[in-house]
Amino acid sequence: MIRRTLLALLLCLAAPVAAVAQDSAAVRVAIETEIGTILAETDPRAPVTSANFLRYVDEGRFDGTTFYRGMVLSPAAGLIQGGTSGAPERVLPPIAHEPTHETGLTHTDGALSMARFDPGTATGDFFIIVGNVSSLDAGKSAPGDPGFAVFGRVVEGMDIVRQILAAPKSPTEGEGFMRGQMLDPRIRIVSVRRVPIQE
Repeated sequence: MIRRTLLALLLCLAAPVAAVAQDSAAVRVAIETEIGTILAETDPRAPVTSANFLRYVDEGRFDGTTFYRGMVLSPAAGLIQGGTSGAPERVLPPIAHEPTHETGLTHTDGALSMARFDPGTATGDFFIIVGNVSSLDAGKSAPGDPGFAVFGRVVEGMDIVRQILAAPKSPTEGEGFMRGQMLDPRIRIVSVRRVPIQE
């Protein structure tokens, strides 16, 4: 059974990791999918989350995974979700949560954010925002709500993101509110690699 929720994903069998090696500047990555490439950039204002994502990149843990979910919230807003999908051989220990009220980042068009269950359970699944979904920011849906951890943004390839969001979905796959959001077929992520930032 598939258990993926927006409070998305993951088996947290290990204790949360407080920090990992961190880059002090933005790092650009190319997310090569079977339908085109998305260029994204990490944000040093979310150092723990960015470093976690880059560890997955550097160790090739995203290669051969998929974008598996497209959640349409309105004609102008939604998100696509992809990554390790809880595969035990790909997942690293979970990381500490970096809420948006601390980083100053927000869930607007092109934002990269981490999927999770509870705060401190994010591992190797991420989502990309289409439009304005700032309701996912800390404190926006309810007082004290930790929200999700934005850690970067798409700098090129939002046309690919929108194409994935509009891709066909299974009418029966997915549990609860996820039903009807699972891409059918999945969109394969060929590779994710660091690339130079062009000045």
